[in-house]
Amino acid sequence: MPQQPVTFSLNPIGYIRSSLDELAAAPHQGGEGAPDAWIELAPQYAEGLTGLSSGDELIVLAWFHLADRSKLVIHPRGDRDRPLTGVFATRSPHRPNPIGMHRVTVREIDGNRLRVGPIEAVDGTPIVDIKIAIGNDD
Repeated sequence: MPQQPVTFSLNPIGYIRSSLDELAAAPHQGGEGAPDAWIELAPQYAEGLTGLSSGDELIVLAWFHLADRSKLVIHPRGDRDRPLTGVFATRSPHRPNPIGMHRVTVREIDGNRLRVGPIEAVDGTPIVDIKIAIGNDD
């Protein structure tokens, strides 16, 4: 039986504040020279940081607001010598629902702000959710 289309909305819980201010300047992955950055949470979500500490590893889910949502095939890593590949077989930010997943380490907590890194998201990227990385939770 076919599924009926479901629509829903996501509301950002905060935004990335990074020295990366252009998509072209961002590395493909955090471990490829990405800087640390701040996640500024909206004040009403600050209590959700309770229990986090410097050194914790997190999964940050971001909305790649600058992505091309119409792409279904890409040359991986922008390398035209590589064959076209479906976006679901890659980590490309260009996809129908451009959700980014970043494994980062907490460097510092300051009120409703987290300094994390490395993270390749550009300044102003909306944050959808933050989760403790598997193996760090009780």
